[in-house]
Amino acid sequence: MTIRLSRRDIARVALGLAATAASATPSFAQAPRPPYTGPNVIVIRFGGGVRRRETIDTQHSYSPYLSKALLPQGTLYPLMRIEGREGIVTSHAQGTLNILTGRYDRYENISRRFGQETFEAKAPTLFEYLRAAYDVPAHQTLIVNGENRPDEDILVYSTDPHYGIRYHSSVVSLTQFKAHLLRGKIGTLSGGERTEAEQQLRVLESADLNRDIVRPSGPLEAFWESWRRDYGESGLVNARGDRLLTALSLRAMKELKPKLMLVNYQDPDYIHWGNASHYTRAIAIIDDGIRQIVEAVAADPHYRGNTVFIVTPDCGRDDNPLMHIPYQHHFNSRASHEVWAFAFGKGIARKTVVDKPVEQTAIARTVGQIMGFDAKSAEATALGEVFA
Repeated sequence: MTIRLSRRDIARVALGLAATAASATPSFAQAPRPPYTGPNVIVIRFGGGVRRRETIDTQHSYSPYLSKALLPQGTLYPLMRIEGREGIVTSHAQGTLNILTGRYDRYENISRRFGQETFEAKAPTLFEYLRAAYDVPAHQTLIVNGENRPDEDILVYSTDPHYGIRYHSSVVSLTQFKAHLLRGKIGTLSGGERTEAEQQLRVLESADLNRDIVRPSGPLEAFWESWRRDYGESGLVNARGDRLLTALSLRAMKELKPKLMLVNYQDPDYIHWGNASHYTRAIAIIDDGIRQIVEAVAADPHYRGNTVFIVTPDCGRDDNPLMHIPYQHHFNSRASHEVWAFAFGKGIARKTVVDKPVEQTAIARTVGQIMGFDAKSAEATALGEVFA
């Protein structure tokens, strides 16, 4: 007989094991984890699916800061690919999971909500590896996520029983801000209003109602209170789209000091509305966001000289000129499997272009080598040429 465990069951088992280890005799207890001193790593998902031509090609790029100012400062892999094995989907959450876990897996939608796709990591994420190896609090391992991708707020931990919820990361997103506001209001409500608010909170706090909720820590609640003081509660004052992600990233760097941060830019996906300028303008917005984050690193003693950037798309896009809507990625074409990766910062080789095919899954082991942990479930080897 086969027994299927839900994500909630797996999380409870993991927490039970952690509690047992904590109460065990010293000979069986987990050894103290050392502090992490760097380098910090900022992974920027040049997301929403982009082509090489409009990003790293200096003759046609809508990303001039990346293509002209940054590329000479690091190592570029222009021929990175997403392997075309059966069941591998070239889309946003899947591409992010390729990056975070170092594996190509087939993912099933676990959401019970109409029109929503929610996937969960099967292998440990980079955040879990880091927190298992070092004494790093959850609020210093961050996913900065967009309000139109609430399903990706679930990627804070995997279903791996040896890692999982014990080493979860945190999310900063407008969805989580709305949850923060609701938590503050529920105590003032009663009756049906309170019941409705509690239901709304359950939906906001987790991407799927079957998923264990990771409660925000004190530093995160303080972060959202700081945000509320500056921008209020209406959502009409703060930036939106990928400009919002840049603003959240800059504030997180200032107030939370993450050691590992993933910025999930996404606006190029607005091309699905059919206007090519939605795609090209979004690339320019991400480019400006990268500039602001790089300049913030250079100005902050905590990050300056002790940070590595990795910039890479979640997936590519079709280059078929006969498509009614240009730049699609859902049809498993060759171009949708074509991505790239660029690294620069402390210890990274400069003015280097590696013209050989490499896998998107290689990013996980590369981050592990930079940060001093073994991403042991990752399929591909590290991108060795990046190291100076």
